Amino acid sequence: MGFMDLFKFGKDKGEKVFENDAEAAARITSQIEGVLAGIKDLDVKFDDGTVTLCGECENQAVREQAVLLAGNVQGVSGVLANELTVAETTEPEEKVEFYEIKSGDSLSKIAKHYYGDPMAYKRIFEANRSVLGDDPDKIYPGQQIRIPLD
Repeated sequence: MGFMDLFKFGKDKGEKVFENDAEAAARITSQIEGVLAGIKDLDVKFDDGTVTLCGECENQAVREQAVLLAGNVQGVSGVLANELTVAETTEPEEKVEFYEIKSGDSLSKIAKHYYGDPMAYKRIFEANRSVLGDDPDKIYPGQQIRIPLD
């Protein structure tokens, strides 16, 4: 499955971090810049639950992580990323699938499903460290993550 320009999220899921549109844009900008390197000229807009991301990412993985960071915030129902471009690179793009966490999921359970090995959860965790932080157990239903397929 390829990367979409509009990525949908559960508006009522995640951590609420803002009270109005201007604060939402500022907080999401701060969150992305605080976690991810590799984005130039980041501009974030927020309007009625939709985040619009603009700027240039050093690679597709950074773009995907920026979308997940913006989307996994309570109050966000979608992320428009068609103006969040990727710098030209000679490296092949990593194949990924996006997965929505369900009740009862763990990264080990997801790894067993995708890779046949629950201990491969570390691969999923590393691919989502910017979204999950330092704890692979801090996932919640409705949260979106990326699953590396290569």
